[in-house]
Amino acid sequence: MKIIQKIEPTKPKINKRKRAAAYARVSVDKGRTMHSLSAQVSYYSNLIQKNPEWEYSGVYSDGGISGTSTDARSEFQRLIKDAEDGKVDIILTKSISRFARNTVDLLETVRKLKAIDVEVRFEKEKINSLSGDGELMLSILASFAQEESRSISNNIKWSIQKRFKEGRINGRFNIYGYRWEGQDLVIEPKEAEVVRLIYANYMRGLSAEYTTRQLNKMGVTAMKGGPFKATSVRKILVNITYTGNLLLQKEYTSDPITGKSKMNKGELPQYFVENHHEAIIPMQEWQSVQDEKARRRKLGAHANRSIKTTCFTSKIKCGNCGKSFRRSGKSQGKNKEVYYIWTCRNKSEKGVKVCDARSIPEKMLKKACATALGLEEFEEQIFTDKVEQVIPLEGDSSIQTFLGL
Repeated sequence: MKIIQKIEPTKPKINKRKRAAAYARVSVDKGRTMHSLSAQVSYYSNLIQKNPEWEYSGVYSDGGISGTSTDARSEFQRLIKDAEDGKVDIILTKSISRFARNTVDLLETVRKLKAIDVEVRFEKEKINSLSGDGELMLSILASFAQEESRSISNNIKWSIQKRFKEGRINGRFNIYGYRWEGQDLVIEPKEAEVVRLIYANYMRGLSAEYTTRQLNKMGVTAMKGGPFKATSVRKILVNITYTGNLLLQKEYTSDPITGKSKMNKGELPQYFVENHHEAIIPMQEWQSVQDEKARRRKLGAHANRSIKTTCFTSKIKCGNCGKSFRRSGKSQGKNKEVYYIWTCRNKSEKGVKVCDARSIPEKMLKKACATALGLEEFEEQIFTDKVEQVIPLEGDSSIQTFLGL
C-alpha cells in the first residue's frame, strides 16, 4: 500500500515587489503646462511609493510635446527602453491619449510591452493591458489602427502618385554607375565604364556568369564594396535608368498593414520620364539587349555561345526548386582526367540554405538514363531525341529519374 506524506514548505513564499513607473505628458496647447506636468509627476510618485507591493522606478515625463507620434518623445522612448531592459514591470499613465493619440503607435507599443510581460494601466479608461479587458481593448484598437493605417497609406499613395505624374521621383535610390549631387543624378565615370562593359559583353554573346568572373578577376567591386554577383549583372542589364530615362511606380505597396511590396504588373499606372539624367547606355543598345534576352530565354542555354552545352543542358531540372542543373568539371588523377558533375543552379549560386539538392556525377547520370531508356550504353542522340527532361529525386540509396519520353 502506497503511503503519501505531505511535506510542508519550510519557508513562506515571498512575493517579489513589482517595479512600477509612470508616464506623464502635457500637450502644447494646454495652459500652465509646467504646473500641470509637475502635478502629474507628484501624483504618480506618491501613488507608487505608497503601494507596498510596488518598487518605485521613477516618473518619465515629456512636456509641451504632441502625442500624435511616439518618435519625438525622448522620455517616452527612454521608458520603453528601460522596460525592454527589465527595469520596469508596470507602467501607469493617465489615459490612452496621454500615452499616444496615434492608435497605430499605441497598439504597436502596448503589444511590444505585453510580449515581455510589462503591464500598462490606463487610469481614466480603467484598462489593464494584461487583463482580459486589455485583450478586448487591443482587438478594438486593432480595427481602428487598421483603418487609420489604410487612411494614412492612401494619403501617402496620393502624394506619391502626384509626384509621379509630375515626373518627380519619390526620394532617392542607389544605382551602380551614378551618384546624387543635390537633386541631380550624375554619372560616376569608373562605374559607368563597367556598365558599358557589361552591356558590350552581353551583345557579344557572353553570359552574365562570364562577365561576373571577368569583373572579379579585374578587381572591380560592386556598389557596397564586395565582389560582383551574376544577379547584380543581370539587374544592370534590365535597368532602363541607364538610358537616362526613369520608369516610376515599378513597385507598389499591396497591403498597408504589413507594408508588403509587389512588382507592378499592370495593376497601377506607370510613368515614363524621358531625359531625366545623362545616359550611360543609348536607348537603342538597351533595347537590343532586351531583345537578345528574350531570344536566349526562348532558346535556353543553347542560344548563348559562351556556354558550353551538352545533351543534358537545360534538361536536368531540380526536384527541390525546379531550376536547371549546370555542369562543372575538375581535373583528377595523374592523367588530369576531367571529372564532370551537375549541380542545381540555385545551390551553386545561393548555397545549400536555398537548395540542398545533391550534385550528380555525369557518369552516374548517363548510366541512370541509359537504364531508363533500355540501352546497354548511353547514347547522346537517342537521349536528345526521346527525352524532354530529367528530374533527379533523392532516394534511399540511388537517384531516381523521371523522363518525359
